[in-house]
Amino acid sequence: MKREEMILRHTSLPTPCYLLDEAKLMENGRILKEVQEHTGCKILLAQKAFSNYDLYPMLEPYLAGTEASGLYEARLGFEEMPDKECHVFCAAYREDEFEELLNYADHIVFNSPGQLKKFGARAKTAGKEIGLRINPECSTQDGHAIYDPCAPGSRLGTTLAQWNALMTPELIAMLDGLHFHTLCEQNSDDLETTLSTFEKNFGFVLHKMKWLNIGGGHHITRADYDIARLERCITKMRDTYQLQIYLEPGEAVALNAGYLCTSVLDILQNGDISLAILDMSPACHTPDVIEMPYRPPLFGSLPEEENDFSGAKPDCFTYRLGGPTCLSGDVVGDYSFKTPLSIGDRLLFQDMAIYSTCKNNTFNGMPLPDIWVLHADGSYEQLTHFGYDDFKYRLGKRRR
Repeated sequence: MKREEMILRHTSLPTPCYLLDEAKLMENGRILKEVQEHTGCKILLAQKAFSNYDLYPMLEPYLAGTEASGLYEARLGFEEMPDKECHVFCAAYREDEFEELLNYADHIVFNSPGQLKKFGARAKTAGKEIGLRINPECSTQDGHAIYDPCAPGSRLGTTLAQWNALMTPELIAMLDGLHFHTLCEQNSDDLETTLSTFEKNFGFVLHKMKWLNIGGGHHITRADYDIARLERCITKMRDTYQLQIYLEPGEAVALNAGYLCTSVLDILQNGDISLAILDMSPACHTPDVIEMPYRPPLFGSLPEEENDFSGAKPDCFTYRLGGPTCLSGDVVGDYSFKTPLSIGDRLLFQDMAIYSTCKNNTFNGMPLPDIWVLHADGSYEQLTHFGYDDFKYRLGKRRR
């Protein structure tokens, strides 16, 4: 029996609920650990994609530490993976938070020469490793401008022109390393292209650095990912410039390591379109589906190219799946099945460990799904339950 079939038969799971797959997280971890063993690089968990800290103890043997995008994530990584490194990057740091941040972060990466000038000496005095984020101005993404830090006018990273205009010898002397993050769900050929441009523009300063962080967006644990090319890229930079190389993937750590269980609440027909209303909301529970946008895999559905509302395939039953909120665009996508759906059917969306529990919201008063874990031994455990108080307390005073 497939793992997904087993999950669907576990009827004690409430819907909607997230289910994190411990065995798959361990499988991803083993792949990442091998890359580190082969190259000497250090791989960090980018918590922006996966921050379910109950699983950190299980992930800890496979990772060098955590990466944070601000104070709260830095504190989470420091507290929940205390024996590992904690790196933080923020587009701009707040004066009223920076002293506390120094309690948690080992490496602090600044976005601009101005931020480096403002906070760098303080961080250096506190014994922190200091980095500057670079914008290589080498766009390799196709169709996802919202996730492209190299897009024209990007606020992320220091360009060569900005470096030449603003980086004084005193600021350069403060740096321990450089950082760039340009990829999104991409293969290592795009990293190779980016490194070529990065070396051309910033190779002159790399011999002065101790480390280079090549960011995230590396889909290392995807089946078709070219790991050998990645390892060549890492070792080339390591050996050419005598650098410690860091990577900070988020998706690669938790890729295909979670599910969202949901049930069909209603089925209706609008012209030629069959509609199914689910008890999960993409706008609330999987916001990346709308922001990216993308169509998540659904266990038991037919391949996307077989979806057909025309009636040309009488043996194919297609539905537009959406949530129960008042947002007309609260739609997951169109899915086809070999048999028709019925009210009460349970469905299982796959690859739901990433950018879900850490981005969800309570728009329309939608309850947050419970979070469960499927342990490697096949047992299930509820990690948390959300209720009315979780909705109410983020909106006003904590009173009865």
